[in-house]
Amino acid sequence: MDPTIRADDATAPIELPGPVVSTEWLAGYLDDPRLVLVDASSTLNRVDEALPGALLLDLDGPFSDPSSDLPHTVPPAEQLTAAARALGISRTSTVVAYDGKGVFASARVWWLLRAAGFDRVAVLDGGLPAWVAEGRPTGAHAAPPAEPGDVELVPREGRFVGAEDVARALADPGATVLDARSAGRFAGTAPEPRPGLRPGHMPGAVNLPYTELQDAHGRLLPLPQLRERIAAAAPEGRRIVTSCGSGLTACVLALGAHLAGREDVVVYDGSWSEWGRPGPRPVAGPEGVSRGPESPRPE
Repeated sequence: MDPTIRADDATAPIELPGPVVSTEWLAGYLDDPRLVLVDASSTLNRVDEALPGALLLDLDGPFSDPSSDLPHTVPPAEQLTAAARALGISRTSTVVAYDGKGVFASARVWWLLRAAGFDRVAVLDGGLPAWVAEGRPTGAHAAPPAEPGDVELVPREGRFVGAEDVARALADPGATVLDARSAGRFAGTAPEPRPGLRPGHMPGAVNLPYTELQDAHGRLLPLPQLRERIAAAAPEGRRIVTSCGSGLTACVLALGAHLAGREDVVVYDGSWSEWGRPGPRPVAGPEGVSRGPESPRPE
């Protein structure tokens, strides 16, 4: 779609060209009041530099469940709705998410909003690095709007799954569990960034590091290559469950699978932050498959 073209009705929603938009497309809509541009960079890689008009979307704060002892878990619908409204997101808004690493945490925003019934959301291909590399303008993050939005987010069933669902998928020949972590973390030879987690992976899971779906500049691969990489890891016809360290880059795999035409895709919300805890769940690591003692449940 030509970014200079607008709908005749200025109140009509912006129509997205797909779940991923280019820097050129976004540049044509930066001043459009129907656009809500959000910076989803996590606290690990957040910088002060921002795209013009971008609002901070805190995946470590109101867009996660504060009652969970796991990072980045889905918040209750009421909390998610309130957090989205505070950013000015309305029923007719179009949301574009980006982050400071290319395509990383922005895919979590895409999946999170779609899982809550809001489909007019896309990811900026290449994120902040691509925008800056093209010499486009940057500035400080914008302040939240004075007027909240009116969006109503209602979760769709089955977009996120728990550990028991993952265990069933691992035993199902018609399903593939894809792990987006690095090869070293998957093998258990590289340390986990979160203390207390066992090294290794779920027995039967397949490693597909999220970086393998991107080029050296953080942009997603062309569609034919995306299809090849997804199909090589999870053959056509199989249901896909994605996992990672804390539920962020699992959504990059979900985005890639969606672009590749795979519709039966779900995200393991707890990911390795849950599965890798000391406990009875099996872990394949450098010393083979092991199970730990039953760990006490948090109060």
